[in-house]
Amino acid sequence: MSTNLPLVLVPGLTCDAEVWQGQIAALGGACPIHVADHGLCDSLGAMAENLLSRAPPRFCLAGHSMGGRVALEVIARAPERVAGLALLDTGFEGLNPDDGGEAERRGRYRLVDLARREGMLAMAREWAQGMVHPARREDAALMGPLHQMVARFSVEQFEAQIRALLARPDRSALLPQIAVPTLVLCGHEDAWSPLQRHQDMAARIAHSRLVDVPDCGHMSTLEQPDAVSAALRTWLQTV
Repeated sequence: MSTNLPLVLVPGLTCDAEVWQGQIAALGGACPIHVADHGLCDSLGAMAENLLSRAPPRFCLAGHSMGGRVALEVIARAPERVAGLALLDTGFEGLNPDDGGEAERRGRYRLVDLARREGMLAMAREWAQGMVHPARREDAALMGPLHQMVARFSVEQFEAQIRALLARPDRSALLPQIAVPTLVLCGHEDAWSPLQRHQDMAARIAHSRLVDVPDCGHMSTLEQPDAVSAALRTWLQTV
C-alpha cells in the first residue's frame, strides 16, 4: 500500500468490529486500523461528529451500509481530514419520495417492535435473512456470528440507529464534490442496496472505481471477505 495513514472503518446498523474482521486481519499489518463506535447516537451527523472527535488528524475512511452514509457525513463536515473514501453496500439518497418514506418507516419499526417483544436475537434472525445472498441463508458459519453480533446491541441502540437512518439527509449534491480516491463496492446480489445505485454513485464521483462482488449480498465484508479486502488494498494503493 502506498499510504500508512490510519484506516477508519465504519460499521453499519447493529454491526461492530466483527463485521470488518476479515479486513482487519488482511490489512492490519500495513496500517493502523480504527473501528468507529456509534454508541447511542441517533443521527448520522452525530455519528460523524463522534467519529471525527476520536479519529486521527488525517485518515482513510471506509463505511459499510449505514456506515457509508456516516462516511458521507464525515466528508460533508471535514473533507480535508479524509485522504481516501470507500463506500460499501450503501446509499446517498433520503427517504423514498414516492410514499414519503412510509413503507420503509413501517418496515423498520416493525423490526424495532419485534426486538422489544422477543429480543434482539429474534430480530436478528429475521432481519438477516434479507441481508445475505440467498444461497447463504442456511450457512451456520456465516449466520451464527452475524446473529450474535446484532444481539450484542441493546434495543435502545437499535432504535437510535433506526431513527438516524429514517432522518438521513439526501447527499446527492455532495457526491460530485468528493475529490479523493474513492472505492464504490457492492455485492452483486445486494437486495437492500442494489448494484444500480452504486453504479449511479460511482458515476457521480470523479475519482471513483466501482467493484461488483459476485455471489454476494448486502453483508459483503462477511460474505466475501477476501474479495472485499483485495478491493480495499487496491484502493489504498491509490491514496
